[in-house]
Amino acid sequence: MKAKDIMNKIVTAAKQSTIGRDLAVKLLSGMYSGLPVVDDKGKVLGIVSEFDLLKAIRSGKALEQVTAGEIMSKNPICVNEDTSIEQIIDLMTKHNIIRVPVLRNDTLVGVISRCDILNSIVEPEFVTFFAD
Repeated sequence: MKAKDIMNKIVTAAKQSTIGRDLAVKLLSGMYSGLPVVDDKGKVLGIVSEFDLLKAIRSGKALEQVTAGEIMSKNPICVNEDTSIEQIIDLMTKHNIIRVPVLRNDTLVGVISRCDILNSIVEPEFVTFFAD
């Protein structure tokens, strides 16, 4: 199995100029724990995570005044569409990362999270009980 087989193809990304408050609102939606930061051509410049926002707050920066470009983690680990799931797992575990951007010709085309990998491998068998 390869990255292109399980990646999320609908990707929300931030621009360098996106303000911290908007990043926080998006992350608080619960759908994301981090967002790629891209230029106008879709090249990944960095990733902003909840941790990056917390570091900004801790250093005294106001989320209304700080931008994604200022607080993002630069040079993120990225993979291409043909990277195997095994290689992605190795990268995630070695570098303790939650998600990796997926690129085609240096342009963002998807994102894979640890949960995406687990969902592609495991079919859980749960039973739901309702109490009266």
